Amino acid sequence: MPTDNPLLHSWHLNAQAWIDAVRSGAIASRRQVTDQAILLAVLGLQPQRVLDLGCGEGWLLRALAERGVAAVGVDGDAKLVAAAQAAGSPAVHQASYEQLAEGRVNIGRGFDAVCANFALLQQDIIPLLQAMQGLLAPDGSLVIQTLHPWAAAAGDYQDGWREESFAGFAGDWQPMPWYFRTLGSWLNALTLAGFTLAELREPQHPQSPLPQSLLLLARPCSPPVPGAIVGS
Repeated sequence: MPTDNPLLHSWHLNAQAWIDAVRSGAIASRRQVTDQAILLAVLGLQPQRVLDLGCGEGWLLRALAERGVAAVGVDGDAKLVAAAQAAGSPAVHQASYEQLAEGRVNIGRGFDAVCANFALLQQDIIPLLQAMQGLLAPDGSLVIQTLHPWAAAAGDYQDGWREESFAGFAGDWQPMPWYFRTLGSWLNALTLAGFTLAELREPQHPQSPLPQSLLLLARPCSPPVPGAIVGS
C-alpha cells in the first residue's frame, strides 16, 4: 500500500473497522438519515446505470441492485473492493482517484448518474469531477452527499485539512485526514469542474437542530462556465 497518499492509506488502515460499522448500522446518522437520503436522491433520477464513486464496502451498490438498477463501483482500497465483491457486487473496480482523474483506468461510461457518498474528502476534487463528466450519459447527473459545512465547521469555517479521530466509534480506528470546504467552496468547485447545480438538499433528523449532511445534485454545463474562482 503506497504511503504517499495519507487519506487513501488511512482508508486501508480503517477498512475492516469501516466494514463492521456500516454493516452493523453502528453510525446513527447513516442509519437514521443519510443512507436513505442518498438512495432516494439517486432513485429519483430514475437511472438505469449508476457509478458509485468511492463505493467502500458496497452497501449502496447492493441497495440499488435490489431495486433493479445496474450499479458499478470503484474504490481505491483493495480490502473494501474485496468486501463489496464478496457481498454480491461483482462490478467493482479498484482504482485511485488520481488514476480516474487521469483516465488511466476503464470503468465504463454512459452512466445515468455518478454518485459520491461521503467519498470526496481530498483537497483537489476538480480534476476528478471533470473526469466524471466524460463517464456520464448526455442527460446524466452527479450526486454528492458530504458532511454539511455548517454542522462540521466546529467553529472554524474556512477551507483546510482536518483530522477525524473516530472518537466514540467502536472498533480499532486510526486517525484520518480529510479536507473541509465551505458551502461556497463546494459550489465553486462544481462550477470549475463544468457542472451546474440543479438542487441542494439538507437532510435532517426531525429531532436534530443541525442538518446531517449536504446533498448536491448537479448536471454538466453546456458549455462549461468559465472564470469561476474556487476557494481551495
